[in-house]
Amino acid sequence: NSFVARTNTCGELRSAHVGQEVTLYGWIQYQRQGLFLVLRDFQGLTQIIIPQDEAHSHVRKLLSNAPVESVVRVTGIVSSRPPGQENPKMPTGDIEVKVETAEILNSCKKLPFEIKDFIKKSEALRMQYRYLDLRSFQLQCNLRLRSQMVMRMREYLCNLHGFVDVETPTLFKRTPGGAKEFLVPSREAGKFYSLPQSPQQFKQLLMVGGMDRYFQVARCYRDEGSRPDRQPEFTQIDIEMSFVDQAGIQRLIEGLLQYSWPEERGPITTPFPSMTYEEALADYGTDKPDTRFGMKIVDISNILRRSDIQFVQNALSYPRGTVKTICIPQGVRCLKNKDLESLKEAAKSQFNQEIMDITFGPDGSLKSLLTKLLGKEQQSELIRALNMQVDDVVLLAAGEHTQVCSALGSLRLEIADLLEAAGMILRDPTAFHFLWVVDFPLFLPKEENPTELESAHHPFTAPHPLDTNLLYSDPTKVRSQHYDLVLNGNEIGGGSIRIHSAEQQRFVLEKVLKEDSEVLSHLLEALEFGAPPHGGIALGLDRLISLIVGASSIRDVIAFPKSFKGRDLMGNAPDYVTPEELEPYHIQVSWPVAKTEAKKN
Repeated sequence: NSFVARTNTCGELRSAHVGQEVTLYGWIQYQRQGLFLVLRDFQGLTQIIIPQDEAHSHVRKLLSNAPVESVVRVTGIVSSRPPGQENPKMPTGDIEVKVETAEILNSCKKLPFEIKDFIKKSEALRMQYRYLDLRSFQLQCNLRLRSQMVMRMREYLCNLHGFVDVETPTLFKRTPGGAKEFLVPSREAGKFYSLPQSPQQFKQLLMVGGMDRYFQVARCYRDEGSRPDRQPEFTQIDIEMSFVDQAGIQRLIEGLLQYSWPEERGPITTPFPSMTYEEALADYGTDKPDTRFGMKIVDISNILRRSDIQFVQNALSYPRGTVKTICIPQGVRCLKNKDLESLKEAAKSQFNQEIMDITFGPDGSLKSLLTKLLGKEQQSELIRALNMQVDDVVLLAAGEHTQVCSALGSLRLEIADLLEAAGMILRDPTAFHFLWVVDFPLFLPKEENPTELESAHHPFTAPHPLDTNLLYSDPTKVRSQHYDLVLNGNEIGGGSIRIHSAEQQRFVLEKVLKEDSEVLSHLLEALEFGAPPHGGIALGLDRLISLIVGASSIRDVIAFPKSFKGRDLMGNAPDYVTPEELEPYHIQVSWPVAKTEAKKN
């Protein structure tokens, strides 16, 4: 309460304050028949008794007529609540304040929605009136926890481990590869800045500059269009170190999270488990596995290799052909036929992957279109390999390894949703399962042209030390020194050891990625002036906080987020500007006909 006129907040009064005169400021949360009201501020609620005697008639009239959410000042005496009227659900539930004087500091007009967490309102309405939505208890808690975690992270990095907090530029130039960047016009005709998708180049240049340990709560920008649960501007905990290896970065991040982790969420155990990219894909069908539940993908290629099933034999005839399954516990009881058909359709439409189902009946037999093509011994092997129990359902897929794994990995998550909707508990919402995923491929084929390669992470990632020679002979087989941190099936961080050789960096850009290295000439030149070995990582702060608080969207942990389409519904941004405002930037807007007519009208 320093620097302000109140004596106490609305959340701190207790029985020990009885008899004291206090002054409180806050919003009227609730008012009942002119008898009492509940006053709210950032810290909590206090019950305020409205005086009924004639001497305080002006106070009674003032508070009785004040609309909900009006801002008021009250001064009064703290009293114990009458016996039987205590409220154990409120921290201040043993006391009330009997008002002596009051002042309406600002009256509130009719609200577009009630400021209560349990009242449902559309996200569009919440974002249009974000300043009202911010008054909700949940958003207040989310933003304050976020602030506390960031402060603890600063302490850990700067005070305990010698990191330097450096602000890097927001206006820069286009970076090859990666996400699409926002352009910012300049007064030089035809020249544009880019808003950086991360401070990647700057933090590497800081290492060249001898800064040794860099850290920043960095604002980043990606023009990714309408993508669910993504923001065009977001925040990451950005870190870079010199003379470090992958294990060193991992230990740092584990210590950082352990130090800053909210006590009320329970302790986290380090070191975090680790698995390779290939293991993650083979067992979970994704590079960000949710390890809170089992239902792993099982390879049954060897069991069916001797079968007469034609589509199985066709699949296994290819170099990376495979047959894999996932076993759904109690699938017969928990899933309906329409659920199974929906799962098969999803695999077909999203991955072009056919799925077969097999049921383990109560008589111990397998029921499927395939069973007549399987011998008794093969059926028994299948039951043992999948540890099948009565009423389990198995989904089987045959084809190219990556496609099969990806399809089954996607179905695994959809099945978890269906099983939980049917009452089965699979994923503990209070559990936090961290996982390092390592040994990613350095390059991947481009979707639009598979004969060309693109960086799996970004073009500055160093190859795995054991694969360096392959970089020059067969880059498709090179593993990278890239690592992702996954929490409950969500990627919350990613980083790598960087290329610190100008020659190797130029080779990757020009020969492998076929990029114009001229746009990165400043970085390539810097690497020639004694660049130290270095590496780093970035943690997605928005995603991390949303998982910790259990928010359904990252928009619930950002004070002023953008909508699904990247718009600010409160301030109506982006907005039009006049031709006169565009003139210094040498830009003219070519309006569609319909838009031109609308502007005329």
